Amino acid sequence: MRVHLVDPSAYTPPYDHALSVALAAADADVALYTSRFAYGSVPRADGYERVEHFYRAARLAPGSSPSAQRARRALKLAEHVPDMLRYRQLAQRADVVHFQWLAMQQLDGRLLPRAVPLVLTAHDVLPREPRPGQLDAQRRLYERFDAIVAHTEHSRDRLTRELGVARERVHVIAHGAFAHLAELPAGPPPFQTDKRVVLFFGLLRPYKGLDVLLDAWRGIDDAELWIVGMPRMDVAELRARAPASVRFVTRFVADAELPAYFRRADLVVLPYREIEQSGVLFTALAFGKPLLVSDVGGFSELAARGAAQAVPPGDPAALRDALAALLDDPAALERLRSGSLDAAAGEYGWDAIARRTLALYEQLLNG
Repeated sequence: MRVHLVDPSAYTPPYDHALSVALAAADADVALYTSRFAYGSVPRADGYERVEHFYRAARLAPGSSPSAQRARRALKLAEHVPDMLRYRQLAQRADVVHFQWLAMQQLDGRLLPRAVPLVLTAHDVLPREPRPGQLDAQRRLYERFDAIVAHTEHSRDRLTRELGVARERVHVIAHGAFAHLAELPAGPPPFQTDKRVVLFFGLLRPYKGLDVLLDAWRGIDDAELWIVGMPRMDVAELRARAPASVRFVTRFVADAELPAYFRRADLVVLPYREIEQSGVLFTALAFGKPLLVSDVGGFSELAARGAAQAVPPGDPAALRDALAALLDDPAALERLRSGSLDAAAGEYGWDAIARRTLALYEQLLNG
């Protein structure tokens, strides 16, 4: 079976890579059509073909500065329609085309390939920070696909109840743990400390509850909190009110650096206000890290399986109590660590995900 995975903006290189490898290992002929990742290297294609088809002029504006990001956005906007139309011709070579992300919803419904089964993974059911008209365009876009992949039952319920997508068109296939990241060699820890380390990792955005986490951290003196990731918000005020036990790394952390942070962490905390699912969570699972999460979205399902502990979202007191209790209870941390490893090896392992994904493709081809 010839499968095209398509992520035009390279939003999720680790996910794209892991799914491509798993499908190829299950005997699919896989090509990943994407663009060059702007912030660093990506995993080497292993058993599949990687084609940097999209936004080739945007490569002329590398880097993460605000001016570089603005230049890239302008170039991508100019290239989007011709690149999508060129890809539509290439899609005729595929048996199934599986899009991971489509960022220009107002246009993309008219640019999709024809006469081939189309699948879309709803990594986010709706855009979190939508531009004018983007929400309605996303709703219409779902109707152009033969099947929608949701990572959790929560996401499937949103698609069917809020957006009216027919339930039989929505297929729950889990997000996988990023085992390939856990296999990378780890350098020395980024900071030297004898204290226990609580790690918050990933892009810094308002919905992720950093303000809640910093309020909860007050009074926890026998550990360090590491907040690591590229800001997508103004963090000056948060940094100003953070105690000395909080360390910030406000930049993109490449895959080669990532193991040093996760291996040193005693606990990973994700105090999000809302979420469907998170790549950071599945990185922590792969490293076998105890997880403390908000009781929202797909996080709740993971906590119900014993792979995380959940607290109410937006509640600093509840988060503080949970942080203090876990940091003082090695046995509880060990139970969560064991739950993470079991989840990564089982339901959230890529072999199982590849089997379910290929079964969906076969269903579309034989239907």
